[in-house]
Amino acid sequence: MERISHALVTGGAGFIGSHLVDELVAGGCRVTVLDNLSTGHRHNIDHLGDRIDFVEGDIRDEGLLNKVVKGCEVVFHQAAVVSVSQSVQDPSHACEINDLGTVRVLDASRRNGVRRVVMASSSAVYGDDPRMPKTEDMAPMPLSPYAVQKLTGEFYASVFGGLYGLETVCLRYFNVFGPRQDPSSPYSGVISIFLKKASAGEAPTIYGDGGQSRDFIYVKDVVRANVLAATEAPAAGQVLNVGTGTSIRIRDLWELIGELSNVKIDPVFGPPRAGDIRESISDIGRIRQSLGFKPRVVLRQGLIDTLAWYRAPS
Repeated sequence: MERISHALVTGGAGFIGSHLVDELVAGGCRVTVLDNLSTGHRHNIDHLGDRIDFVEGDIRDEGLLNKVVKGCEVVFHQAAVVSVSQSVQDPSHACEINDLGTVRVLDASRRNGVRRVVMASSSAVYGDDPRMPKTEDMAPMPLSPYAVQKLTGEFYASVFGGLYGLETVCLRYFNVFGPRQDPSSPYSGVISIFLKKASAGEAPTIYGDGGQSRDFIYVKDVVRANVLAATEAPAAGQVLNVGTGTSIRIRDLWELIGELSNVKIDPVFGPPRAGDIRESISDIGRIRQSLGFKPRVVLRQGLIDTLAWYRAPS
């Protein structure tokens, strides 16, 4: 694996982005972080001090992007409106950031000689195709504006590769969890919300009957996939699933979290949420073959580590 000399991480003060920044800094990379702090937090990266260059700003700002991209070898594009439900409620705003923002990142990258852009896509692009597990060659069936926007980003990445020779890799994240995932947001991941509820001894709300299945992957495994995608030659031009190849039903997830946190409370059930998919499990054969990637952290251990982070004094 080659070393990255200078990288830009958009959304680098966010949940996944800040863990990626940690890993890059640890590897000796010079890192610039661009984040508008709409959902990211300075406290996620404050511990790095002057080892990073932090710029507060928006990916829709063309002039600013051209400044922060200059001199970067790799761009990790993590910034996005990441919530399906938020994109359903305000599709125009989500489109501005997820579509226009992504084009601006790609355009600034190709104009400034960036070698490779690694982009965060999503398993949401598969929709409710009943075939399992999800493979990258399945026809997309997006059910939400968010899913459409992530798929559009993949198409733009392919076009920028063909037209301008910009190397791109699109990583279709399944359900990422771990420390720093903000449970206070109504759009946060289910694991962070469940852990907050368990720590407070409160009942969570499960939307639908709880029979939905999800493939949960620990954030440090996602970070490793990003670094491999940036440094391994076979990754260029690819769209790759980033998951574990295993899944758990939401009601069983709450039972497991209850067991780990010594809480036995029945959940409250609410109506299903618009745009949510029923079943989700990844096929990770392509990323394993291309990059030698396989997840290292199993769900139970990841939950134990994340629970410890939630319980630690701030």
